[in-house]
Amino acid sequence: MAYQALYRVFRPQTFADVVGQEHITKTLQNALLQQKFSHAYLFSGPRGTGKTSAAKILAKAVNCEHAPVAEPCNECSACKGITDGSISDVIEIDAASNNGVDEIRDIRDKVKYAPSSVKYKVYIIDEVHMLSIGAFNALLKTLEEPPKHVIFILATTEPHKIPLTIISRCQRFDFKRITGESIVGRLATVLQAQEIEAEPQALAIIARAAEGGMRDALSLMDQAISFSNGLLTVQDALAITGSVSQSFMTDIVNGLYHKNVAQALDSLNQVFQSGKDPARFLEDLIFYYRDMLLYKTAPNLEQILDRVQVDEAFQRFAEEIPAETIYETIDILNKSQQEMKWTNHPRIYLEVAIVKLCQLEAQAKESANQDQVNLLQKKIAMLESKVKELAAGNVGGAAKANAPSKAPSRSGGGSRNGFKPATGRIQEVLKQATRGDLESIKGSWAQLLEALRKQNKVSHAALLTDSEPVAAASSAFVLKFKYEIHCKMASDEPVKQNLEQIILDLTGKSYDMLAVPEEEWLKIREGFIRGQKNDEEGSETQDDPFIEEAKKLVGPDLVEIKE
Repeated sequence: MAYQALYRVFRPQTFADVVGQEHITKTLQNALLQQKFSHAYLFSGPRGTGKTSAAKILAKAVNCEHAPVAEPCNECSACKGITDGSISDVIEIDAASNNGVDEIRDIRDKVKYAPSSVKYKVYIIDEVHMLSIGAFNALLKTLEEPPKHVIFILATTEPHKIPLTIISRCQRFDFKRITGESIVGRLATVLQAQEIEAEPQALAIIARAAEGGMRDALSLMDQAISFSNGLLTVQDALAITGSVSQSFMTDIVNGLYHKNVAQALDSLNQVFQSGKDPARFLEDLIFYYRDMLLYKTAPNLEQILDRVQVDEAFQRFAEEIPAETIYETIDILNKSQQEMKWTNHPRIYLEVAIVKLCQLEAQAKESANQDQVNLLQKKIAMLESKVKELAAGNVGGAAKANAPSKAPSRSGGGSRNGFKPATGRIQEVLKQATRGDLESIKGSWAQLLEALRKQNKVSHAALLTDSEPVAAASSAFVLKFKYEIHCKMASDEPVKQNLEQIILDLTGKSYDMLAVPEEEWLKIREGFIRGQKNDEEGSETQDDPFIEEAKKLVGPDLVEIKE
């Protein structure tokens, strides 16, 4: 007899053989014993999880000569005939190639005929989601009220493509991915029956590569047995599945942990030279860090680890590598995995990711140091501004002490909203103002507003809409607002510090912001200009010898100077 693939030879013949789906097999067995099985079933789930096998076992169980039974006996003529396909009352239909209305109408016409060999006629429609809309509509009435001797079993890997009108007429059972532990147990049983020896770790590698599908696992093991020389080894399993041994993973993670780019890239080059796929390796690396994070968080739950065997090196990494580093590493690797899907050179993206991970800590330290420098520079600038403000305040206080008292004015210095502009500091800015500083701030204003919007601080950006930088010196600038309330809001410490930090980032210089209402600004500027003119006139008259001589002759009160 010709050789048969392992997944065909060891196809489940009883519900006990359908591993990993106990929530389904137990329900069906109870229904069979109580003879409360439905007229229509929908089996959905990933490939290779036992949907079609469970359908055939159910067909045998309802037609077994010893029914009602929880398991088919596989000894009677009905069970044997269904197993070898010689009984025509159990019909398997591939909806992928028989998806038209005519095929379904043919079924609808034939269901009324009684079965010829067994008690129930069973229709198993595989990949039922491939049926056309017309075919689904032709099936609706028959599926809802079939003859008593007919059972429909629909199987699909994509239940979301099936109309709800079909799903509502069936009992739905969702098959889940089979755990690695269950797959390893089944593979060991198959090897024992085949009298083949294997290393336990080899079976675990095959189970991981199968991704929850028993058929895939049996196919991979079939290939690995053909590749091996009588003993299924770990290296055989790695070669067939394209996976990477944990020793390679350990070398690369060790290079990343110690920021040794040369070691990490050398280990990666060895992986490529052994013929491994970059995308598959990157997936294994992501799962290695995932398992590391889970082990670090819950070391007692070793069974939840997906790709890793806990050894001394893995334990050391889990203890020493901070959780934040693991999060960032997984994030970088995941982004590289997304980018690799759209390139013809996936190896380059993987190498870039490895280099980036090695430089991660250095970049973080450099960024932290720069942040500290910026913070210190800002504090120094603020202290300098405070000193200047105090000095200006003292001078102003002395001048006020010597000046005659005047009645208070409603529109002077104070504010009905409680906001008082720093007049002394604004005058200092005007004395030291430069056009370059003002143009630098004005040139960055649009970028400042955009930065506020990116920070989701739209209210701050709106606050600055009617504002305008009107003067700037090396350490401070004056920001004019139309309304006093806006000055007060902008002068709140969190808002003020944020604006100053953004300007520092944009211009590279630390400026202290001085808010002033438009009305007060006009008065301060006018007073400053008048003071400047008086100083100039005073210096001019003081320097003119004729005027000085006239003052001596007639007295300074009678001298009037005209331009």
